Amino acid sequence: MKESGLALVAGVLFGAGLALAGMTNPAVVLGFLDVAGAWNPALIFVMGAAVPVTVIGYRLAFRCGRPWLAARFDLPTLQTIDRRLVLGASLFGAGWGLAGYCPGPALASLPALSPGTLVFLLAMVCGLWLVRMRWVG
Repeated sequence: MKESGLALVAGVLFGAGLALAGMTNPAVVLGFLDVAGAWNPALIFVMGAAVPVTVIGYRLAFRCGRPWLAARFDLPTLQTIDRRLVLGASLFGAGWGLAGYCPGPALASLPALSPGTLVFLLAMVCGLWLVRMRWVG
């Protein structure tokens, strides 16, 4: 129960940060990708703030020796670029470029019940299900 509660708090905090930064508005992301038109640099500032916070957070977490609610850190071990990685990254990038959403901002936008958000989330859930069934990748 502790894990679920902490995950909920972290998710709500992350979603609030995304909303505050304007990342729940797909026009902001699409404006960043429109380098030949009405370019919007807002995403650079969000990433610029996120990177130092992540670096500091990882350093503090690893100083603890192990996570608070787990026996060990669960870090990726695969170090090769394979077909699944390239396909997944391509699908992620295509979805991000077409819809202006990635999973975090889309979930944070869910309360607005925008049709575009709902379609994106449905497509994302279907893609996750296909991968879990090993029909894709």
